[in-house]
Amino acid sequence: MGDFMTRTTARIAGFRLGIYVFKDAEVLDYAAPAGVLSIARRLDPEIDVFLIAEAMRPVQTQAGFTVLPNYTLADAPTMDAFLIPGGFGTRQEMHNRKLHDYIRTLPASCLLTSVCTGSWVYGRMGLLDGLPATNRKEPDRLETSHMGKTPIDRLAEIAPACRISHARVVDAGRVVTAGGISSGMELGLHLLRRAGYDEQFIGEVARIMEYQRAYGTYRDDIEYSAGAQPVAA
Repeated sequence: MGDFMTRTTARIAGFRLGIYVFKDAEVLDYAAPAGVLSIARRLDPEIDVFLIAEAMRPVQTQAGFTVLPNYTLADAPTMDAFLIPGGFGTRQEMHNRKLHDYIRTLPASCLLTSVCTGSWVYGRMGLLDGLPATNRKEPDRLETSHMGKTPIDRLAEIAPACRISHARVVDAGRVVTAGGISSGMELGLHLLRRAGYDEQFIGEVARIMEYQRAYGTYRDDIEYSAGAQPVAA
């Protein structure tokens, strides 16, 4: 394990990612970053990833896929990053005051992250004002019709003071957003970077997942806002 732990910056010991799950959350949005950190734990067992929900009961996400959370919002688990996935359920979560109040209690050191339409929640809260952020750019059939709107265009409506980016991952400092559904893979890998792991470690995680080619394609598709810089070489 030591071969993959050389860093140019101090890493966050015992990095913990909390993923919020809710009714009709998109499965790949939360499963992909969770899977990345699960693989990373093979190299550093101190890494932790867990699910958070409003209540300690099964949560039915998209396509009837049901998961059991590890914590509730009231438990207030300690973590270094909080992730909101996308999915049809974000239309309700944008107005979930309990969730919004919880997010506002998180310490400034806790990253606020999202995949796909999860960034709508931050946008509704005003947390994207003056910052770049992204969302899914490819519409489904409903969103291409007169009855819908591409999620990234909807984000522009929800958060008019946000600077819309088409990058796969946007690192605006405390807030890190990822674009389409599968971009949760890149978000998970980037969170390892934000945790202080170097590219050798991250590349080894991608290799174990047999994801090297895709990682090579998307590795540099990251936009950093002014003052937000990668923390590992």
